[in-house]
Amino acid sequence: MKIKVDQLSKVFKGGHRALDNINLEIGDGMFGLLGPNGAGKTTFMRILVTLAEASSGTITINEMDLSKNRRDIRAMLGYLPQDFRFFSKLKTWEFLDYVASLAGLKDSRKRATAVDEMLESVGLFEVRERLANKLSGGMKRRLGIAQALIGTPKIVIVDEPTTGLDPEERIRFRNILSKMSQKDMVIILSTHIVSDISSICKDMALLNKGKIMYQGSPEALIAQAQNHVWEVNATQNQLEELKEKYSVISTIPSGDMWDVQVVADSVEGFEAQSIAPNLEHAYVYFMKNSTRSL
Repeated sequence: MKIKVDQLSKVFKGGHRALDNINLEIGDGMFGLLGPNGAGKTTFMRILVTLAEASSGTITINEMDLSKNRRDIRAMLGYLPQDFRFFSKLKTWEFLDYVASLAGLKDSRKRATAVDEMLESVGLFEVRERLANKLSGGMKRRLGIAQALIGTPKIVIVDEPTTGLDPEERIRFRNILSKMSQKDMVIILSTHIVSDISSICKDMALLNKGKIMYQGSPEALIAQAQNHVWEVNATQNQLEELKEKYSVISTIPSGDMWDVQVVADSVEGFEAQSIAPNLEHAYVYFMKNSTRSL
């Protein structure tokens, strides 16, 4: 499966350019689309799932033009939108059964088996009789990914899936996606949360102000931040000074002091030790430097 995006733009009324001539190539496995809120991620997701149209440019999926083969491409898609909703009077299994029937599973016995297997895989089988609107926030997101996957799609598009979830649910959700990505499908994960990308994606892109700033592996992006991440053992007053001058990533209490991680080309006036970067460091460093050119 291959998705190719060529010179894609989206301009809204009033002249706001949500997407600005973006180019991407996406293959099988987990692909992360990372960027701040308002970067254009949701607009791009909506175009991919045929809920919106581009102003210019093309998207091809296995050589099929999205604008000319919308019905065929829709049949290949599973989608979890950022604002996922469902029929409040349906039980969890009833909602998933309804979605499965829409996805083409017409045989009631096969559909019932598929529904139970999917509920089991996302950890919702024990609450299958509960009304969907009575599920916890994390369970609702898991039901969302279940409805996106129930029709065995070739492409699954997930928009900001872990926003608002507690750390345990976020890890559970990422594990579900990681397991699914081992199958023969494309999963596109759009998020502003760096840890969602770093733990499960082998390929990624950075989107900011409608422009693709980077595409490649997380490891290659991390390499660009080498020798640009520092740790300083600082007093409270020094901590405030560091916050004013530099991009402070984390602060950890250390006795009467603070262990402070800073992203910068250099740290002047402090005893700073260079440390190995992670993806969050690299994201901050790259976005800080690339934004200057926008």
